[in-house]
Amino acid sequence: MGRVTGKKALITGAAQGLGAADAWMLAREGAKVLLTDIQGNEVAEQAAAINAELGAGTAFAMAHDVTNPDHWDAAIALAAAEMGGLSVLVNNAGVGVRGDIETCTLEDWQRGFAINVDSVFLGCQKAIPLMRDNQPGSIINISSIAGLIASHTMPGYNASKAAVWMLTKSVALYCAKKGWDIRCNSVHPTFVDTPILDGISANAGVEKDVVMGKLARQIPLGRVGEPNDIANGVLYLASDESRFMTGAELKLDGGISAM
Repeated sequence: MGRVTGKKALITGAAQGLGAADAWMLAREGAKVLLTDIQGNEVAEQAAAINAELGAGTAFAMAHDVTNPDHWDAAIALAAAEMGGLSVLVNNAGVGVRGDIETCTLEDWQRGFAINVDSVFLGCQKAIPLMRDNQPGSIINISSIAGLIASHTMPGYNASKAAVWMLTKSVALYCAKKGWDIRCNSVHPTFVDTPILDGISANAGVEKDVVMGKLARQIPLGRVGEPNDIANGVLYLASDESRFMTGAELKLDGGISAM
């Protein structure tokens, strides 16, 4: 028996990085998983790999624009049809937002909020009716330590991830007031070794090892996080081990917020 045996989870942004790590972790611990991502071919490959290791019917996949309400309706319907319901939602899809307060364009600002915040709003709104039939339920919203600690270089990212943090608390209180056993918590990672860091190094024109070293020096534990460092936290929140935790933030930041 795994820690989430019998759970039925939907994970957005699951084609790579943190979302893929979350899906593999939950599947290996006994859950059925629906992986969604705007990169349809890539997310289908992840689901196929999970099924190859863990058995057919463990993982399902769907191309999914998380800013599109109709796509959310389709994802929820697929969860009901293929997994028989939904008890865990991981709102993981997100993007960086370029520029400081003078250079960030309105277009980039709005795109960042659409993907980072609107998607979480839509996911919670669309998933809760199905999750009511599959209690206990857990909604896990991936924010960032940047949603709690500001930087002078990324107001769009700071603001969007802070919005996820506060939206999480509102959803948690709403479900509790309704008397539903549906929890909602946010996860706040610091720098993690995902394809996002490849993009940072490419944009900066420097080797990834140089970027990794610079980022690691900002973290008290002295290293950049690994995807499974975050997936282990998601596993805890998805499991019944966290049944008394809601409206909270799980900081997985190597101690950076303690400074």
